[in-house]
Amino acid sequence: MRFGVIELSLIPVRKEPADQSEMINQLLFGDLVAIDSAKDNWLHIRSLSDNYEGWVDQKQVHVIDDAEFNRLDKLPVHYVHELIEIVTSKNLKRPFPVLFGSSIRGLKGDEFQMGGQSYQFTGELLSPSSVGFPDSILENALMFINAPYLWGGKSVFGMDCSGFTQLLFRLAGAELLRDASQQATMGESVSLMAEAKPGDMMFFDNEDGQIVHVGILMANHQIIHASGRVRIDQVDHQGIYNHEYKKYTHQLRLIKRIL
Repeated sequence: MRFGVIELSLIPVRKEPADQSEMINQLLFGDLVAIDSAKDNWLHIRSLSDNYEGWVDQKQVHVIDDAEFNRLDKLPVHYVHELIEIVTSKNLKRPFPVLFGSSIRGLKGDEFQMGGQSYQFTGELLSPSSVGFPDSILENALMFINAPYLWGGKSVFGMDCSGFTQLLFRLAGAELLRDASQQATMGESVSLMAEAKPGDMMFFDNEDGQIVHVGILMANHQIIHASGRVRIDQVDHQGIYNHEYKKYTHQLRLIKRIL
Protein backbone atom coordinates (compact mmCIF):
# COMPACT_ATOMS: atom_id res chain seq x y z
CA MET A 1 0.00 0.00 0.00
CA ARG A 2 1.16 3.51 -0.80
CA PHE A 3 0.48 6.71 1.12
CA GLY A 4 0.00 10.35 0.23
CA VAL A 5 -0.31 13.78 1.79
CA ILE A 6 -2.34 16.75 0.58
CA GLU A 7 -0.13 19.76 -0.16
CA LEU A 8 -2.85 21.92 -1.74
CA SER A 9 -5.41 24.08 0.06
CA LEU A 10 -8.41 21.93 -0.83
CA ILE A 11 -9.01 19.09 -3.28
CA PRO A 12 -12.18 17.28 -4.41
CA VAL A 13 -12.79 13.59 -3.81
CA ARG A 14 -15.04 12.09 -6.49
CA LYS A 15 -17.33 9.08 -6.61
CA GLU A 16 -15.82 7.80 -9.87
CA PRO A 17 -12.45 8.44 -11.59
CA ALA A 18 -13.58 11.35 -13.76
CA ASP A 19 -13.67 15.14 -13.49
CA GLN A 20 -17.37 15.03 -14.33
CA SER A 21 -18.14 12.64 -11.48
CA GLU A 22 -20.01 13.69 -8.34
CA MET A 23 -17.89 15.27 -5.61
CA ILE A 24 -18.48 13.30 -2.40
CA ASN A 25 -15.84 14.83 -0.12
CA GLN A 26 -12.95 17.27 0.11
CA LEU A 27 -9.49 16.92 1.61
CA LEU A 28 -7.60 19.74 3.31
CA PHE A 29 -3.93 20.68 3.43
CA GLY A 30 -2.02 18.20 5.59
CA ASP A 31 -4.55 15.36 5.37
CA LEU A 32 -3.00 11.90 5.08
CA VAL A 33 -4.40 9.24 2.74
CA ALA A 34 -3.81 5.60 1.91
CA ILE A 35 -3.70 4.83 -1.82
CA ASP A 36 -5.50 1.59 -2.64
CA SER A 37 -5.33 1.51 -6.44
CA ALA A 38 -4.91 3.60 -9.58
CA LYS A 39 -6.85 3.98 -12.82
CA ASP A 40 -5.58 6.14 -15.68
CA ASN A 41 -4.72 9.47 -14.01
CA TRP A 42 -6.77 8.79 -10.89
CA LEU A 43 -5.98 7.35 -7.47
CA HIS A 44 -8.47 5.52 -5.29
CA ILE A 45 -7.74 6.77 -1.78
CA ARG A 46 -8.91 6.31 1.79
CA SER A 47 -8.71 9.25 4.16
CA LEU A 48 -6.87 8.07 7.26
CA SER A 49 -8.85 10.29 9.64
CA ASP A 50 -12.24 8.73 8.85
CA ASN A 51 -11.62 5.84 6.38
CA TYR A 52 -13.74 7.59 3.74
CA GLU A 53 -12.97 6.43 0.21
CA GLY A 54 -13.09 8.02 -3.22
CA TRP A 55 -11.12 9.04 -6.31
CA VAL A 56 -8.70 11.94 -6.59
CA ASP A 57 -6.65 13.34 -9.45
CA GLN A 58 -3.12 11.97 -9.07
CA LYS A 59 -1.72 15.47 -9.72
CA GLN A 60 -3.35 16.67 -6.50
CA VAL A 61 -1.81 14.11 -4.11
CA HIS A 62 1.85 14.03 -3.13
CA VAL A 63 2.88 10.37 -2.84
CA ILE A 64 5.20 9.69 0.10
CA ASP A 65 7.18 6.65 1.17
CA ASP A 66 6.48 4.59 4.29
CA ALA A 67 9.18 6.35 6.31
CA GLU A 68 7.74 9.82 5.63
CA PHE A 69 4.21 8.61 6.31
CA ASN A 70 5.24 7.11 9.65
CA ARG A 71 7.09 10.31 10.56
CA LEU A 72 4.13 12.54 9.76
CA ASP A 73 1.62 10.21 11.40
CA LYS A 74 3.52 10.31 14.72
CA LEU A 75 4.06 14.07 14.83
CA PRO A 76 1.88 16.28 17.05
CA VAL A 77 -0.81 17.91 14.92
CA HIS A 78 -2.35 21.36 15.21
CA TYR A 79 -5.25 22.69 13.20
CA VAL A 80 -5.69 26.02 11.45
CA HIS A 81 -8.16 28.02 13.53
CA GLU A 82 -9.09 30.83 11.15
CA LEU A 83 -11.27 30.56 8.08
CA ILE A 84 -8.25 31.38 5.90
CA GLU A 85 -4.55 31.55 6.83
CA ILE A 86 -1.36 31.72 4.79
CA VAL A 87 1.35 29.09 4.49
CA THR A 88 4.58 29.87 2.64
CA SER A 89 6.38 27.19 0.66
CA LYS A 90 10.07 27.86 1.30
CA ASN A 91 11.06 25.65 -1.63
CA LEU A 92 8.89 27.57 -4.10
CA LYS A 93 9.18 30.90 -2.21
CA ARG A 94 5.44 31.31 -2.65
CA PRO A 95 2.59 31.89 -0.15
CA PHE A 96 -0.80 30.18 -0.55
CA PRO A 97 -4.00 29.92 1.51
CA VAL A 98 -4.93 27.12 3.89
CA LEU A 99 -8.36 26.73 5.45
CA PHE A 100 -9.97 26.12 8.83
CA GLY A 101 -9.23 22.59 10.02
CA SER A 102 -6.11 22.09 7.90
CA SER A 103 -3.37 20.04 9.58
CA ILE A 104 0.03 21.47 10.52
CA ARG A 105 2.29 18.67 11.72
CA GLY A 106 5.46 19.01 13.79
CA LEU A 107 5.68 22.80 13.81
CA LYS A 108 8.98 24.05 15.28
CA GLY A 109 9.08 27.79 15.72
CA ASP A 110 7.33 28.89 12.54
CA GLU A 111 8.56 26.08 10.27
CA PHE A 112 7.60 22.50 9.44
CA GLN A 113 8.48 19.87 6.84
CA MET A 114 6.10 17.67 4.90
CA GLY A 115 6.67 15.45 1.90
CA GLY A 116 10.21 16.68 1.38
CA GLN A 117 9.10 20.32 1.32
CA SER A 118 9.71 23.05 3.89
CA TYR A 119 6.96 25.45 4.95
CA GLN A 120 6.55 28.52 7.13
CA PHE A 121 3.42 29.28 9.12
CA THR A 122 2.82 32.18 11.52
CA GLY A 123 -0.99 32.07 11.85
CA GLU A 124 -3.30 30.87 14.61
CA LEU A 125 -3.35 27.16 15.42
CA LEU A 126 -5.36 25.06 17.84
CA SER A 127 -4.49 21.74 19.45
CA PRO A 128 -7.38 19.24 19.24
CA SER A 129 -9.01 19.36 22.67
CA SER A 130 -12.44 19.04 24.28
CA VAL A 131 -11.49 21.70 26.84
CA GLY A 132 -14.17 24.38 26.84
CA PHE A 133 -16.70 22.19 25.05
CA PRO A 134 -19.40 23.02 24.02
CA ASP A 135 -18.76 26.77 24.04
CA SER A 136 -15.64 26.40 21.89
CA ILE A 137 -17.34 24.31 19.22
CA LEU A 138 -20.35 26.63 19.03
CA GLU A 139 -18.10 29.70 18.79
CA ASN A 140 -16.27 28.05 15.90
CA ALA A 141 -19.56 27.13 14.28
CA LEU A 142 -20.68 30.77 14.25
CA MET A 143 -17.68 31.64 12.08
CA PHE A 144 -19.37 29.76 9.23
CA ILE A 145 -22.75 31.50 9.32
CA ASN A 146 -24.00 32.01 5.73
CA ALA A 147 -21.34 29.76 4.22
CA PRO A 148 -23.08 28.21 1.18
CA TYR A 149 -24.22 24.60 1.09
CA LEU A 150 -22.14 22.38 -1.19
CA TRP A 151 -22.58 18.61 -1.45
CA GLY A 152 -19.30 17.01 -0.37
CA GLY A 153 -17.88 20.38 0.73
CA LYS A 154 -15.86 21.05 3.87
CA SER A 155 -14.82 24.72 3.85
CA VAL A 156 -16.23 28.22 4.24
CA PHE A 157 -16.57 28.33 0.44
CA GLY A 158 -19.11 25.51 0.60
CA MET A 159 -19.97 22.64 2.93
CA ASP A 160 -22.59 19.99 3.47
CA CYS A 161 -24.21 19.22 6.81
CA SER A 162 -21.91 16.38 7.87
CA GLY A 163 -18.79 18.09 6.53
CA PHE A 164 -19.70 21.00 8.79
CA THR A 165 -20.06 18.85 11.91
CA GLN A 166 -16.96 16.78 11.09
CA LEU A 167 -14.82 19.88 10.73
CA LEU A 168 -16.00 21.38 14.01
CA PHE A 169 -15.61 18.22 16.07
CA ARG A 170 -12.11 17.68 14.65
CA LEU A 171 -10.93 20.78 16.52
CA ALA A 172 -12.68 19.51 19.65
CA GLY A 173 -10.56 16.36 19.53
CA ALA A 174 -13.17 14.01 18.05
CA GLU A 175 -12.68 12.57 14.56
CA LEU A 176 -16.17 11.88 13.23
CA LEU A 177 -17.05 9.66 10.31
CA ARG A 178 -17.92 11.52 7.11
CA ASP A 179 -21.63 11.09 6.31
CA ALA A 180 -24.60 11.94 8.55
CA SER A 181 -25.79 8.32 8.57
CA GLN A 182 -22.30 7.21 9.66
CA GLN A 183 -22.00 9.89 12.33
CA ALA A 184 -25.35 8.73 13.74
CA THR A 185 -23.71 5.43 14.75
CA MET A 186 -21.25 7.24 17.06
CA GLY A 187 -21.57 8.50 20.62
CA GLU A 188 -24.24 7.87 23.23
CA SER A 189 -27.97 8.22 22.59
CA VAL A 190 -29.97 10.93 24.34
CA SER A 191 -33.49 9.62 24.84
CA LEU A 192 -35.48 12.83 25.24
CA MET A 193 -35.27 16.32 23.82
CA ALA A 194 -35.58 17.61 27.40
CA GLU A 195 -32.33 15.82 28.28
CA ALA A 196 -30.36 17.21 25.32
CA LYS A 197 -27.55 19.72 25.92
CA PRO A 198 -25.78 22.29 23.73
CA GLY A 199 -23.13 20.49 21.69
CA ASP A 200 -25.24 17.36 21.18
CA MET A 201 -25.62 16.20 17.60
CA MET A 202 -29.13 15.96 16.18
CA PHE A 203 -29.98 13.67 13.27
CA PHE A 204 -32.93 13.86 10.91
CA ASP A 205 -34.45 11.33 8.53
CA ASN A 206 -36.49 11.33 5.32
CA GLU A 207 -39.80 9.64 4.52
CA ASP A 208 -38.01 6.32 4.03
CA GLY A 209 -36.45 6.48 7.49
CA GLN A 210 -32.94 7.15 6.17
CA ILE A 211 -30.81 9.62 8.13
CA VAL A 212 -30.02 12.45 5.72
CA HIS A 213 -29.21 15.49 7.86
CA VAL A 214 -27.29 16.50 10.98
CA GLY A 215 -26.81 19.65 13.04
CA ILE A 216 -25.50 20.78 16.42
CA LEU A 217 -27.82 21.79 19.25
CA MET A 218 -27.38 25.27 20.69
CA ALA A 219 -29.01 26.90 23.72
CA ASN A 220 -32.61 28.13 23.70
CA HIS A 221 -33.90 25.31 21.47
CA GLN A 222 -31.81 26.39 18.50
CA ILE A 223 -29.74 24.36 16.07
CA ILE A 224 -26.88 25.37 13.77
CA HIS A 225 -26.67 23.36 10.57
CA ALA A 226 -25.90 23.55 6.86
CA SER A 227 -29.09 23.64 4.81
CA GLY A 228 -28.90 25.94 1.79
CA ARG A 229 -26.34 27.80 3.88
CA VAL A 230 -25.03 27.51 7.41
CA ARG A 231 -27.88 28.87 9.49
CA ILE A 232 -29.54 28.85 12.91
CA ASP A 233 -33.11 27.62 13.27
CA GLN A 234 -35.49 26.54 16.01
CA VAL A 235 -35.66 22.85 16.88
CA ASP A 236 -37.97 20.74 19.04
CA HIS A 237 -38.99 17.10 19.46
CA GLN A 238 -40.63 17.17 16.04
CA GLY A 239 -37.69 18.62 14.10
CA ILE A 240 -36.29 21.84 12.62
CA TYR A 241 -38.68 24.72 12.17
CA ASN A 242 -37.70 27.24 9.49
CA HIS A 243 -39.26 30.65 10.20
CA GLU A 244 -38.58 31.85 6.66
CA TYR A 245 -40.68 29.04 5.18
CA LYS A 246 -42.95 28.89 8.24
CA LYS A 247 -42.82 25.10 8.34
CA TYR A 248 -40.84 22.14 9.60
CA THR A 249 -38.10 21.23 7.13
CA HIS A 250 -36.44 18.27 8.88
CA GLN A 251 -37.88 15.45 10.98
CA LEU A 252 -35.95 14.58 14.16
CA ARG A 253 -34.78 10.98 14.42
CA LEU A 254 -31.89 10.76 16.90
CA ILE A 255 -29.89 12.81 19.38
CA LYS A 256 -26.31 11.74 20.10
CA ARG A 257 -23.70 12.99 22.59
CA ILE A 258 -20.16 12.67 21.29
CA LEU A 259 -18.29 14.64 24.00
